[in-house]
Amino acid sequence: MDVYDKDLQSIQGARTLAREGKKAQEVLAHFNEEQIEKIICSMVNVAEAHAEELAEMAVAETGFGKATDKTFKNRHASTELYRFIKNMKTVGIIKNDEQNKLIEIAEPMGLLMGIVPSTNPTSTVIYKAIIAVKSRNGIVISPHPSALKSTMYAAKLMNDAAVAAGAPDNIVTCIAKPSMAATNELMRREEIALIIATGGAAMVKAAYSVGKPALGVGPGNVPAYIERSANIPKAVSNIIASKTFDYGTICASEQTVIVEKVIEAEVVREFERQGCYFMTAEETTKVASKLFVKGHAMNAKLVGRSPKVIAEAAGITIPEGTKILIGRQDSVGEKAPLSYEKLTTVLGFYTVEDWREACDVTLALLNNGGVGHSFSIHTENPEIVMKFSEKPVFRILVNTGSTQGGVGVSTGLSPAFTLGCGTWGGSATSDNVTPLHLINIKRVAYGIKSVQSFLQVTPIQVISMN
Repeated sequence: MDVYDKDLQSIQGARTLAREGKKAQEVLAHFNEEQIEKIICSMVNVAEAHAEELAEMAVAETGFGKATDKTFKNRHASTELYRFIKNMKTVGIIKNDEQNKLIEIAEPMGLLMGIVPSTNPTSTVIYKAIIAVKSRNGIVISPHPSALKSTMYAAKLMNDAAVAAGAPDNIVTCIAKPSMAATNELMRREEIALIIATGGAAMVKAAYSVGKPALGVGPGNVPAYIERSANIPKAVSNIIASKTFDYGTICASEQTVIVEKVIEAEVVREFERQGCYFMTAEETTKVASKLFVKGHAMNAKLVGRSPKVIAEAAGITIPEGTKILIGRQDSVGEKAPLSYEKLTTVLGFYTVEDWREACDVTLALLNNGGVGHSFSIHTENPEIVMKFSEKPVFRILVNTGSTQGGVGVSTGLSPAFTLGCGTWGGSATSDNVTPLHLINIKRVAYGIKSVQSFLQVTPIQVISMN
């Protein structure tokens, strides 16, 4: 009996899932709004019931983050998402413009591929499965190998919940033997209509390179600016709550803090009072040397880890209970390693003279791997907010933690775990992705003007600009 190698098995598995998923989606495409609502409710209820179990499984498997915070993310990806999309029209006639005699009809895109990161393996599956089915699409999940068990279990729960409510089997599936060969095969399968890519920059770039529609997420590298008019205790508290959430594994989390000299001492005292540790220059160098590998890629062993774990790895001593490690930086780029994205409990710290210099530092940081994503500002001055609204990002988060703000927990943004970075960040959308991004819109347009009248040659009146 022939024994095929792992890559061949994984490729065959991807092909089988694509075929089965496409068949299931073609059935789901004919479901009505009531049927879809029943299925979505079942998926949400199952996700809610297993939120804690999935969170604990993800932490145990990957070592990233905190189970309590991952539980919250699982609920945000299901129950809170449902509240937002419940009344969203994604089936049948979604608009009827009687005046212009134009009817808009929602059509599903087909079978989707969802690339899922190891940092948020279960919440991302829940979120992508729900928005896919809400828009009558099927989805095949491509898991990160280090989070295979929890990702597969989340996908199985979502599929079983959908089937229990009447959906065809295999509407949500997951690659069982993940490999780059399987991922590449699935991305290129004719059955796949769209790729939703959440993960590392290389994987997102690969998704865009296969020649079919894709929705991807660029790196965050989010700067947080504390302006002189800010409520400093509140600003510091929000930043800490955001950066420590799941130990910094969400791409919208703050990566650097920028403060003005006139409030620097007060900000530093407040960070220290609330449990953060400012490292010496030597300690900062030691931490940075352990934090990154192969240039500016994060060391996977320190992603989503506590300050204690990071300090031990770097061989430095920090106070017990430290929440965040903070390192001062005086430039952006090669000579300032903490100016890059750090999906863990470490922040870079910059001091500037005024808001104009803060603008310059912010722009430099965004151009260092965060263009298009998000920017956080703490201020009581609306004019300053509008000055910074010109920055090349699509989420400007005011007086809130950027993690909670970016994913729609503490702001009015759509609850989402795929945050588009627009064309500036190499993404096809600048939005938080919702089911509305996963439908095609068919238009029925009645004639409202006489065709014959346009065939008559009449002089065009020139409009004066005076």
